[in-house]
Amino acid sequence: MATASTPNWTTPRDVVARLRKRWDRGEFLSQVADGSDWEPLAVPLRGPKAGDITQHYDDVLAWATSWAPAAHRHLRIEYRRLGGRLAGVNNAPARVWIERRDDLFKLLGVTNTVNRYASLLAAANETLPPLATWMAENPMKVVQREADWPRLQATIRWITDYLGPAVYLRQLDVPGVDTKFIEQNRAILTTLLEHCLPEDRIEAEAARTDFAARFRFLRKPAYLRFRLLGGESLAGFSELTVRADEFTAPPPAITTVYVVENETTYLAFPDQPHSIVIHGGGYAVTQLSALSWLYDVRLVYWGDVDTHGFSILDRLRRSFAHTQSILMNRPTLLEHRGQWVKEDAPTHRPLATLTPDEADVYDSLVDGEFGPNVRLEQERVRFHLLEDVLNELR
Repeated sequence: MATASTPNWTTPRDVVARLRKRWDRGEFLSQVADGSDWEPLAVPLRGPKAGDITQHYDDVLAWATSWAPAAHRHLRIEYRRLGGRLAGVNNAPARVWIERRDDLFKLLGVTNTVNRYASLLAAANETLPPLATWMAENPMKVVQREADWPRLQATIRWITDYLGPAVYLRQLDVPGVDTKFIEQNRAILTTLLEHCLPEDRIEAEAARTDFAARFRFLRKPAYLRFRLLGGESLAGFSELTVRADEFTAPPPAITTVYVVENETTYLAFPDQPHSIVIHGGGYAVTQLSALSWLYDVRLVYWGDVDTHGFSILDRLRRSFAHTQSILMNRPTLLEHRGQWVKEDAPTHRPLATLTPDEADVYDSLVDGEFGPNVRLEQERVRFHLLEDVLNELR
């Protein structure tokens, strides 16, 4: 072992570490993938100088012994003459050679990994050449997932081959593959499909994180829950949950739509003539953007008085500019000071659609005027205030 006075002499471990770095970069597997001929690989060694033989004889002997050929059967050791008049002439290791590719893989302990990679690559070449091209260009990404690769490859093959009507991800018929597997491997599957599918089978406008939309699988339908107010009913029902894409017209005689966030508030919402109340469910209000008939009714939103409540209002108003808000103002907030709670992870982004009064409260919340992360939840607002506001709106 080298002492503190000989820190730069190359050890066998140093050589393996240097080769391991090249392996980790995928250099050697790339040569396997493209069928390159093997050229013997040389690694120069830093070793002792002539003067070290007399000054550090024991260290020199230990270093030379560490390079004994019998201990390195996968290497050929090249020697140089070292020494002179005082210490005599000795043969010292100067360079090691890896003569065969198999010797390199045995030295690094990756023979089985290489064989599995070669097998996976050969299978892809037979069944899905575009995938094989990607695998040849990204060998380390393959070996990092070698246990899952047969299922990944089968998934890519099924999707590229399937030309029938749109299906749900749950209907993807690959042994051992379910929606959980798809989600856990979404990033790599997205990359592979973008490489293997023609452009006309990829929804370019969909986010790469939205696997179903990007590759045109059917998506779970959005549902909207609403109550008819004022004693009205529809086919005998006062409350219904319907698919958003089928909610193409308002119930008969409806002229006002209220959107609220809290379920209890939704259930207790007072009767109003010619009105319905929709359970908004936070940012799920974006589902309302598909209801074009909302342009033709009075649309009133009531959410929590916190930064996300105003953000949801802003999102709804970007689809329907005529949206009104109720009970999302400074007086309501200050009147319920004893009911304030903390808002988790408040937002700070600009909200362009807020009215001056709404923006005043939002900016004050963001700036911490009332204290850190203040939130007034909808269900904590005294109910008579809602009744008063609704009477004013009639």
